Amino acid sequence: MRITQVTGTEPAGRVLANRQAGPAVPRMVLGARLRTLREAQYITREEAAEAIRAEPTLVAALEQGRTGCRLRDVADLLTIYSVRDESERSTVLALARQANIPGWWQEFEDVVPDWLHTYLGLEQAADVLRSYEVQFVPGLLQTPDYARAVIGLGHADAPEPQLRRRVELRMRRQAILYGSQPPHLWTVIDEAALRRPVGGREVMRDQLRHLIQMCELPHVTVQLLPFQAGARLAAGAPVTLLRLPQRDLPDVVYLEQLIGAAYPDDPEDVEFYRHVIDQLVTRAEPATATQTLLREMLERDGDSPFAT
Repeated sequence: MRITQVTGTEPAGRVLANRQAGPAVPRMVLGARLRTLREAQYITREEAAEAIRAEPTLVAALEQGRTGCRLRDVADLLTIYSVRDESERSTVLALARQANIPGWWQEFEDVVPDWLHTYLGLEQAADVLRSYEVQFVPGLLQTPDYARAVIGLGHADAPEPQLRRRVELRMRRQAILYGSQPPHLWTVIDEAALRRPVGGREVMRDQLRHLIQMCELPHVTVQLLPFQAGARLAAGAPVTLLRLPQRDLPDVVYLEQLIGAAYPDDPEDVEFYRHVIDQLVTRAEPATATQTLLREMLERDGDSPFAT
């Protein structure tokens, strides 16, 4: 099992421009092309790294689309890979320039950890986001008050201005759901996440009402996984699977952890997590029942809908 650890229908250019998605897709396209060129010449990552006076981990991160790059290094790699056609070199170098353009979230540099940059770019560029959430409502579907409560749990000692910045970032991320070309967000939320009164009863009730409204959007699919569904394949951990605009790019798995994130990139691992989400979708209540179930939570006993 190979894991990259970080401690982040229409032409992609149009999709990226409309969503201000940043460098995520150009980096992945560039990385895939460089890997293909290297392997065609039977050059190892170690040999390529030595030729540009870098560590093999840098070449690996570059090929996996996890980092930006110096144009000089890309030009040197093209020479090492015997790419002499000027049109080909120009195309790859143009990708390298795009891969270094910062995303809009750079203005939140003070509250965005290094490991989150990659995910933010992928989230903003994706055509489809499929996820399973066990502890909290997905970030793209959170209300400001709920987001403030969740963020406060992980940053209890942070000053109020920093907490506000983190909430603002989360709300800015949600803009992709309201654009002209929104992604399809398909999420399975564990019942436990909806029974836990994060932020207090009124905050949680407002969050449930917001979920009901979000279910009205044609590109948002929400399913609830009830307690009686039994053991979870995901073993209590959140999972996100992102599909990017280019069909020749692989799906990306994102596993958020307490102080970092992992991106399993072995094809067998990606297929495993795809199977996990497929199974969760099958075990969850149908999406057509979600709004009714949420309303029942709000109305149950005429008091608090949450377990104590």
